[in-house]
Amino acid sequence: MEAAKDANLQLNYYQKEDQVLLAVDCIIFGFDKEDLKILLVKRNLEPEKGKWSLIGGFLKKNENLDQAAVRVLKTLTGLSDIYMEQLHTYSNVDRDPGQRTISVAYYALIDVNAHRFGDIQMDSANWFDVKKAPHLIFDHNEMVQKAIARLRRRALTKPIGFELLPEKFTMRQLQTLYESILDKKLDKRNFINKINSLDVLVKLNEKDMTVSRKGSYLYVFDKEKYEKKVEEDGFNFKI
Repeated sequence: MEAAKDANLQLNYYQKEDQVLLAVDCIIFGFDKEDLKILLVKRNLEPEKGKWSLIGGFLKKNENLDQAAVRVLKTLTGLSDIYMEQLHTYSNVDRDPGQRTISVAYYALIDVNAHRFGDIQMDSANWFDVKKAPHLIFDHNEMVQKAIARLRRRALTKPIGFELLPEKFTMRQLQTLYESILDKKLDKRNFINKINSLDVLVKLNEKDMTVSRKGSYLYVFDKEKYEKKVEEDGFNFKI
């Protein structure tokens, strides 16, 4: 009896405190060999029903934030086992007109062509060029801009861009990706020299014959070599 009474008191310990919702929102970046993309959906509930939004959902009692972000992404898009990083917490009192809600934003990186979204549960999901994306609800535009800034910083110091590429890629695709992320043109010769000096790519005896008559050699990222370099003497991926 006493144990049950203590448990009941514990369950109601915070009943006088304000209750708020905790959500996760996912900024999903993709690369289609030409442009940096973002996956958006049309919201199917009020408030702001029918307007473009990031993919998101609410935290459940039996999970932590990372688990919630993985669940939301898997449930709504079928995506799993992809690069994901916690970005920032948004807590403005009036950020969601529906109810007091705090949102923790994550961003994810995928190769668009490698994911067909066969299990996606949102018919209104669509890829947009980052530069041409529509206006989003609430503070989602702010989340996207912060995610882009984070992605650019990461791309200058770590080989994070390879998460957006297929397993085999051309040097031109790699340069186009970094130009898309950094939003600037890069000198071809300087870029190739820099990449070669890093010594983290393996040139294959295969070519992509879709780009020209002669074709372009394909490369793969050598993760083991990269990790060994980091352990031994550090590594600077700045382009």
